[in-house]
Amino acid sequence: MPLCGKSGDMLWLRAQGHAVLGIELSPIAVRDFYAENNLESRTSGQGRFERWETDGLAILRGDFFDLAPPDLRDVAGVYDRASLIALPPPMRAHYAGHLRAILPAAAAVLLVTMEYPQEQMTGPPFSVREDEVRGFYEDRYAVTHLFTKDILGESPQFRERGLSHLVERVYHLAPR
Repeated sequence: MPLCGKSGDMLWLRAQGHAVLGIELSPIAVRDFYAENNLESRTSGQGRFERWETDGLAILRGDFFDLAPPDLRDVAGVYDRASLIALPPPMRAHYAGHLRAILPAAAAVLLVTMEYPQEQMTGPPFSVREDEVRGFYEDRYAVTHLFTKDILGESPQFRERGLSHLVERVYHLAPR
């Protein structure tokens, strides 16, 4: 999970039997994740990263853009729940390019985006359109749009920020 923060999704994925690897820049978020979830952790160095680990779950504390292919050699899939939408437009192409460059060839991606009239709200989260997703990934992945859900009704904080329309889209990126 790139840019994982304190996401509870990591615990859910681990509970489903997956070995989870998160990447997070903020030392506060990493420390708080382990503390708030009452998890014992072991820390060690891994290249330019500080590795925080407990059974079935590890977080590399450091800059996502410092990741190299050896750091992810055992990764079979990526769950991008909030990374791409957290980045402003100028950084998204760099992020997607780096992700494509460092992932094992067989790794798939489950990507969740939000789409809304960008002029109605400054991000984050930022609006990411389907054509942008395809532009970033179609050279290496078969991009399948799995699901769209209108989430404005269940997200009053976004209505309060002035949004008139908000959908969440889920994509599966299968290696070609």
